[in-house]
Formats: sequence, structure tokens, C-alpha cells
Amino acid sequence: MDKFFKISERGSNVRTEIIAGLTTFFAMAYIVVTNPNQVVGFTFGGAYDTIWNAVYIASILVAVVGTLLYALYAKLPYAQACGMGLNSFFFVSFILPALLSEGDPIKGYHEGLFIILLSGFVFLILSVTGAREYIAKALPDCLKKAIPAGIGLFIAFIGFKNVGIIQENQYTFVQLFDFHGAIDAVGSTVEGLTLASKSQTLIDAFSTVLGGDAAKVITAMDAWKVMAPVVLSLLGLFLIAVLDKKKVKGSVIITIGAVTVLYYLTTWTLPAFDLGKIGQTFKDFGEIGIIGAFKGYTVFSGGASAVINAIVLVITFTLVDMFDTIGTLYGTASQANMLDENGDPIDVNKAMACDSIATCAGAVLGTSTCTTFVESAAGVAAGGRSGLTSLVTSICFFVCLFLSPLAAIVPACATAPALIYVGVLMLKNFAKVDMDDIASAVPAFMALIMMPLTYSISNGIAVGAISYVLIRLFTGKFTKKDIVVTIIGILFIARFFLVSM
Repeated sequence: MDKFFKISERGSNVRTEIIAGLTTFFAMAYIVVTNPNQVVGFTFGGAYDTIWNAVYIASILVAVVGTLLYALYAKLPYAQACGMGLNSFFFVSFILPALLSEGDPIKGYHEGLFIILLSGFVFLILSVTGAREYIAKALPDCLKKAIPAGIGLFIAFIGFKNVGIIQENQYTFVQLFDFHGAIDAVGSTVEGLTLASKSQTLIDAFSTVLGGDAAKVITAMDAWKVMAPVVLSLLGLFLIAVLDKKKVKGSVIITIGAVTVLYYLTTWTLPAFDLGKIGQTFKDFGEIGIIGAFKGYTVFSGGASAVINAIVLVITFTLVDMFDTIGTLYGTASQANMLDENGDPIDVNKAMACDSIATCAGAVLGTSTCTTFVESAAGVAAGGRSGLTSLVTSICFFVCLFLSPLAAIVPACATAPALIYVGVLMLKNFAKVDMDDIASAVPAFMALIMMPLTYSISNGIAVGAISYVLIRLFTGKFTKKDIVVTIIGILFIARFFLVSM
């Protein structure tokens, strides 16, 4: 096993790889439930439930297949699953229009799968011919260094958002979690609602001990349940930092376990398993999910406009998937010190082939675009350096298939600290950007800041590439080597104007 995965050669060991695989799984396990929710647009009932069930099974299967490809073919410590953002785009591009125009969301679901399958084939051709590797290596040096840092901010932002440390604000867009507001909200509603739902035995016990102040105790408990994810996430981040500073091995996975236990102990709750719907999910998967893509050729019916729209959608999904993957590979490979002498990820072509094959497999199985997950960086931060890490992650996803949903056991507040910590580690890459050269500094900064602000890795790469080309062009520094990044910029400009995301 050591020889096959090159574990010792990459400075790792079996124990570290297993811990890293578990860390990656827990960091991205939310996708098991989140992806079907996004694909159906958080709309439930009737045909939507059927689609949800099919996508649930397909999401897990494609994560297993895609991550196994990384484990056994590329032998890299990365994991794959359905891409966030693209799954929402899938809903608004296919399922919602089909519902509004024909009242048949399943037809839209199948047409979307057909488009994903085509984009996967395009992706695969680009990978086999080496075009994707060439495109990745043609990126300017300032963007190669800024992309990992931007992904770090993006990952941290996901962590902050998942547990509510950062909240929406109608005036400033975002704000810190409102502790006082949470207490007030619970206090104003608990008298009439919360007490009625509590065990009378528990209330009587509090009343006996505290002389009739049970309401105050219950109110405080509910207020804590609202604040607990935020408080425990921040404590988890500090715990990871302390353990890492003391060079404790497995600091991330230790923290995930500790925060999980604290969450259930301090909130007086138990993890819930919903095993009753397993049979129906497999039934719906078999009826409309698997090979449903081959029923979606109707996307081309409707004349020239329908054909043009379909082509634009194929190109859009291909572009976003390609640059999400490129960005993730540069970010995680940089974090793992797995870059070659030119600053490019090792075995990048194999990695991209894994991604494209997984996208095709995902479409056939019945789900949206599969891509390399940024949360792979959590496992890398835990020491993962070989395909054994991804093998462990894929096994965990396979177990989820029969223990739906295993992801619910680990709360978001336990994995958020890992994501934020990875952001801290990856941000150091930005220090390598030549900030004295404004032609490098501006594109690098734009790539860095646009990833978290637009919630998209590919948007960050796009804006960074466009900035780079314009500055090079108007300062007379444009050369032949900039042609590839110029083409990338033009394609993204076309996507921005032709497709809403």
C-alpha cells in the first residue's frame, strides 16, 4: 500500500492519511443533503420529492466514484462531489423553467442532465488532449499565487457563513452574528411557544429547584441553542490554533470530534437518523435518476434559439467547472507543497481527467456537475498527501449511502473551524505576489477578493484574468504568452453577458 500510494515518498504515513481522509469527509459531508436541496431549489412536495430522492443517491455515488478516481488513478489527496453554485444554476436553468412553461420539473431535470453530460464530454476531450493542462499552466504567475489565497478566503467565508458567524444585513450586506438580537428574539417568543413544547417533567423539576423560575431557565437554554454554533465554532478555531502551535498531530480532526461532543452535550440534543426513506430514495433513483440524462435530448427541440441556448449552457458549465477545478488544484497543491518546479500542481492532467470523468458519471447517475472540492484542503491541512486520503473519504461517502444522512451527526459548527483554519493557512500564498508591480498586484487582488465576494472560484479567476489582460494591453506589455489568458478573459466576458448565474 505504501508503494502504491507513494505515502512515504510524499512524507506521510498511513495514520495521518486516514485522519486526513476523515477530516476531508467531515468538512464536505454537508453536500450529501445540501446538493439535492439546491437542485430542487429548496422546493418540496410531489415531483420535487422524487427528484430530491434521485439526486440524493446520485450525489453520494458520484462523490464515491469521483473521489475513488483521485485515489486509484491520480493518487492525489483530493475529493470530488457536486459543485455548489452549479447545482443552484442547474435549478434555475432547467427545473424551474420546465415547471413554469410545462409544469413538468422532471423533464427539466432530464434536460439539465443531458447538458451536464455534454459538458463532461467536452471537459474530457480537453483533458485527454492536454488542452486543460496547457490552459492551467498558461495562467500568469501573479494569478497562480493569488488563486490559492483567494480560495482560502472563500473557504473561510463558507465556514463563517455555514454557522452564522457572518449574517446578512439589508444595509451593509453582511454583519457579525447579533448576540443581543438572538437573546431578545428568543425571550420574546419563548413564553408562549417554547414552554409548551418542553417536557412537563423537566419544567416541574426546574420549578421545584428554582422556585417557579422554569421559564427563565428554558429561555436561557433556547437562547444558547441559537448562539451555540457561533460560540463553539470560534472556540473550535482557537482550539485548532493552540493544538497546532503545540504541534499536536491531528489537531483538525480532534477539534471536529471535541466540538461535536460539546454541541450535543451543551444543547441537550441527540443526533437524529432518518432511515425510513432509504427504500423510496433508491426507488426514485432507479426510475428517474440513473440514465435519465439520455431522456433529455429534448433540450434541442424548439428551433435555432433552443440550440444556441443549449450550446451556451454547455460552454458555461464547462468553463465554470474547468476553472473551479484549476483553482482548487492550485490552492490545495500549494497547501500540500505538491507543486512542480514551475509552480504547477503535480499530475495536473490526471487530476483534470478524474474531474471530467466524474462529471460524465454524475450526469448518467442523475446529478449536477461534479467537481474537485475546495474542502479537500482541510484534509491536506491535516497532513494528507496521497491517494489513501481520498480512498478513506470515498469509503465514508459510501457508508452514507446506507446511513442516510450520516452527515447530520457532525454539526456545521464542528467543521466550520476546519474551513476557517484552512483559509488562514492558504492566505500566506498571497505574500508571494509582487505587490511592487501594479500590473501583478491589481489582477492578483481582484482574483483574491472576488472569490469570496461573488461566492465563486471561477468568477475570481475570470476577473483576475480580464484585469491582467487589460493592464498588459494598455501598458504595452502584452506578449505572445498572454494570448491564452486573453482567450480565457474573452470567454468569461461572453459568459457574463450571455448567461445569468
